[in-house]
Amino acid sequence: MHALFLASALLVGCLLAVQASVNLQLNKAVGTPYGASTLQLGVATALLALLAVAVGAIGAVRFIPGVPFWHLLGGLASPLYITSGILLFPRLGALAAAGLFVTGQMFASLGLDLFGLFGITRKPLSVGIALGALAVLAGITVIIRGQRPAQSPPAAGPAPGGAAGTAARGGTATVTAAAPTAVRSSGSLGQSGWILLGIVAGAVLPVQGAVNAELRKDIHEPVTTAMISFIVATITIAVVLLVLLATRRTPRPQLGGLRTMPWWGWLGGACAAAYVTATFTLIPTIGAATTVALTVTGQQVASAVIDNYGFLRLPRRPLNAPRLSGLALLIVGSVLVQLT
Repeated sequence: MHALFLASALLVGCLLAVQASVNLQLNKAVGTPYGASTLQLGVATALLALLAVAVGAIGAVRFIPGVPFWHLLGGLASPLYITSGILLFPRLGALAAAGLFVTGQMFASLGLDLFGLFGITRKPLSVGIALGALAVLAGITVIIRGQRPAQSPPAAGPAPGGAAGTAARGGTATVTAAAPTAVRSSGSLGQSGWILLGIVAGAVLPVQGAVNAELRKDIHEPVTTAMISFIVATITIAVVLLVLLATRRTPRPQLGGLRTMPWWGWLGGACAAAYVTATFTLIPTIGAATTVALTVTGQQVASAVIDNYGFLRLPRRPLNAPRLSGLALLIVGSVLVQLT
């Protein structure tokens, strides 16, 4: 049974990479990453609400009035992470984007542990943790420096409702040719800006986990905790979308494109709900350190496979020696930081 829990942690880590990849299809159909994030988080919220009702946990919402306000804010991290994935995966590739997320996760986890923030038990800095942190830094540096232009899969014609900065089988040649330019263009965020965004987006996940852990202590039901977190996330990104629409900073969502989206484009919400629910279940069983180490390992390995073979309609970025070396350093560093 213990082996099954370990395998489950590795699998839900893979779901993080799949989630970010399939969300690109949702973005392509809707035409704006903020609209796609709103839909994806709405789907996750609905699934968790149905699950909470099914298992009889929905009644835990009665405890919300007595909960400290900041315990309800864990969901603020989800819109940043999901939208960042939509923006970064076509520009940097699945492996580089996931590597940045993992780097942020590792250093945020390290900060939470060293300073005992948000109810986390304080832990001293050890040699193993320091070596792990250095390995993570070296790994993501090697991966970013080893980036090569994406190999476009065969184009199947113009993609209806396509949006700039998204990757899909139809019209991919345009996207993959433009993505490296977008990273380097002085008129865009710039490569350093995308790298910083990836690290910050990864860093908010451990903070979210710590805040949600406090909320779980308040209401005692992990599924309801996850549901509340996603309700906050959905409201947050919906408000951001409305503000950007009012200021004309993003295109109006085009829901007609959803008819041409592959069915698996809807799986991002299910992946997100499964990840949050599984981590709440696994941490008390196999421990927080083991859960985080296995989930980030699964995230990195799945991202490498998606990149190498161009799965889920992403442009191919074959693994070369530097990227494989960087992946190995990320995995070793992640394990050292979490398990030392």
